[in-house]
Amino acid sequence: MTPEMVMTLSHEAMYVALLLAAPLLLVALVVGLVVSLFQAATQINESTLSFIPKLAAIAVTLVIAGPWMLTTMLDYMHRIFTSIPQLAG
Repeated sequence: MTPEMVMTLSHEAMYVALLLAAPLLLVALVVGLVVSLFQAATQINESTLSFIPKLAAIAVTLVIAGPWMLTTMLDYMHRIFTSIPQLAG
């Protein structure tokens, strides 16, 4: 296993991790921003007010994007497991 193979595998792993995390992080960011704007406009400073909408939005995002995320992860794992003989030998 050469250093180039290790770098390629680690680059691909980080790329897949970024792809899988991006939808959830973006939804949490947008919902947090909207709730913060609402709290600033109404001067409600309740910390739990931002938690419940984020949790609900992330749950909806997981329901919507979950099949794509699962397919992406399974494709990546399939590529990794099928490349083990080439990497070892």
